[in-house]
Amino acid sequence: MTFEQFGLSAEILRAVRDQGYTTPTPVQEKSIPVVLEGHDILAGAQTGTGKTAGFTLPMLQLMQKVHPERRRKHPIRALVLTPTRELAAQVGDSIATYGKHLSLRSTVVFGGVGINPQIQKLRRGVDILVATPGRLLDLAGQGEADLANIEFFVLDEADRMLDMGFIHDIRRVLKMLPKQRQNLLFSATFSDEIKQLANGFLKSPTYVEVESNRASHQVTQVVHPVGKSRKRALLSHLISEGDWRQVLVFTKTKHGANRLTKQLESDGIHAAAIHGNKSQTARTKALAGFKGGSMRVLVATDIAARGLDIDQLPHVVNYELPHVPEDYVHRIGRTGRAGHTGEAMSLVCGEEQKLLTAIERLIERDIQKISVPGFESTDKIEALAPAPQRRRPDHRRHDPASPRKPRRSRGRRPGRRERAAQSS
Repeated sequence: MTFEQFGLSAEILRAVRDQGYTTPTPVQEKSIPVVLEGHDILAGAQTGTGKTAGFTLPMLQLMQKVHPERRRKHPIRALVLTPTRELAAQVGDSIATYGKHLSLRSTVVFGGVGINPQIQKLRRGVDILVATPGRLLDLAGQGEADLANIEFFVLDEADRMLDMGFIHDIRRVLKMLPKQRQNLLFSATFSDEIKQLANGFLKSPTYVEVESNRASHQVTQVVHPVGKSRKRALLSHLISEGDWRQVLVFTKTKHGANRLTKQLESDGIHAAAIHGNKSQTARTKALAGFKGGSMRVLVATDIAARGLDIDQLPHVVNYELPHVPEDYVHRIGRTGRAGHTGEAMSLVCGEEQKLLTAIERLIERDIQKISVPGFESTDKIEALAPAPQRRRPDHRRHDPASPRKPRRSRGRRPGRRERAAQSS
């Protein structure tokens, strides 16, 4: 199938060709016709599958035909809500790229930067607004973001939205929107909370899912068993001996990201960290240096890295495994994008065994274990066979590998009537 078969306008097709794309990805092939037909959509697609264009292209197609009065005033007609600044910027770039031959205006607003320039852009009129929840509510509260004319509402990375505690902000935004609108919800995973949220505002949605909870086949995954105290030395060894020019490294905490960055710098490896405590200016500078090739290593936390779009990123390293198995899929989805191959390595110590087990169950495969000479671990990292019944790991469920503690026998406490009888 080609993009021409969707019936997109010549202006949009020209922009798509300018990017070198000719064939839609599976999520685009399934999503674009649904949106063009005017249906609400509930789409499950992990990062790196082209989902941003999956809603951007049809939305631009439907929005380009507008009454001259609206075209002159440019009221906000489409709202895209994202969880992080980086993802908002990425979506904004996508809209600007594919809509560059159209007369539609768009802008991006998020926190961490001055609000006045954003206000000035909104006052000049925009058709499409990409926003993070907090800054959007600030602007709406000041009367600078009028959402009364919204025709399209896109909730991107909905699972991450809930993970970051934005559920109440999302509901506040929904109350500001007109009832008559088209809703598009995209999420990498579908928890009960996501389904409950979707049921609250989607109208008879079409359900689309593309490889949810599975890592891309373009990504080679390996585990390097290593003692916790030797992780930093192994990482420096892999980067130096492999002559890696670009690697994205994940840590669990902001403090850990800062510490590892300093350690890599002391090993002669140019690195920078991005996380929630970094200013937007610092994060943008670090990302630009990494994309431009002047910096070899970008150390990031999950929230900061969500939505990062780096062309042909060759290596992703899990310096520490995430506590949530789905985050592993999001992390390694930074590489192996748009048909390119990539490599994801996890440095795993013995105390992370249960986290590795949960990840392997989620992705329904064993990850190859490779010991690096000179860094062999004395910890036991097992090659676990896939469980016959695949279920989401429930940490409250008893681990059959560990013995059950005998339950202490306790006498039943007398009820209220029995106590009353005893006291009489």
